[in-house]
Amino acid sequence: MDAFEHPGGPAAPPGEELEALVRLLDRRGAVVLSGAGLSTESGIPDYRGATGRRRSGTPMTYQEFTGSADARRRYWARSHTGWPAIAGARPNAGHHAVERLRRAGHVAAVITQNVDGLHHAAGTREAVELHGGLRRVVCLGCRRTSTRAELDRRLEELNRGFRRPGAQLRPDGDAQLPQSLVDGFRVAACTDCGGVLKPDVVFFGENVPPSRVDHCYELVDAARSLVVLGSSLAVLSGLRFVRRAARSRLPVAIVNQGPTRGDELAGLRLDLPLGRAMTEVARLLDEA
Repeated sequence: MDAFEHPGGPAAPPGEELEALVRLLDRRGAVVLSGAGLSTESGIPDYRGATGRRRSGTPMTYQEFTGSADARRRYWARSHTGWPAIAGARPNAGHHAVERLRRAGHVAAVITQNVDGLHHAAGTREAVELHGGLRRVVCLGCRRTSTRAELDRRLEELNRGFRRPGAQLRPDGDAQLPQSLVDGFRVAACTDCGGVLKPDVVFFGENVPPSRVDHCYELVDAARSLVVLGSSLAVLSGLRFVRRAARSRLPVAIVNQGPTRGDELAGLRLDLPLGRAMTEVARLLDEA
């Protein structure tokens, strides 16, 4: 009996989990939906960890960022401090395994909830960044886009000696800072119009562009399966694609350490370290 016919059923017995995922991917044409758990092996914290409970810290909302100069100062001070860790992060074995599977035709497309750019760095240039990317900056006035590297140089000139080594990195790429440091931080404006600069990412309280969502739906509709890697699916932006696949009776597999909101919709659920698991899956498919 095919395990994928029974979403929400018992997990595959130990020793059969990877083989079941290999069989699914061997059908070819899978869409991968990746989340923060795929990047933890690159040194970027995830949002919930194995417990499924959200880590401490309140994320910046779009409404806060656009409505308050103090909130923007707080965001950019923390983000400037955490940026070297994000800029220096490198793709891990999980990212490379996904690209290996894509090149071999087992994976047709990648949708990522991550904003770290590591899929692109691993060679998956057409990965859809559902929530945007930290390596780009957009002006909310004239909509000019620029690189984060350019902004980093400007912020460094305005705030020489500001960065503190050893600051605790958070999942959004920023770092914990005392308010006394934040108060003195100088924020850079758009060089073209003087407008407010924002990272080209979707903040909490902000909607993913509808055209991007529609494109992702098209990818899922054309897929032969959906494989979720390292996402708790706690927010609707990713969960909706799992629901879409389940409604279409598309096989769904989830590989994540800790529970997810989509577990009952999956025909296969693996609680395994992603780098090692996906590398082994790619190896087994290469040898098939």
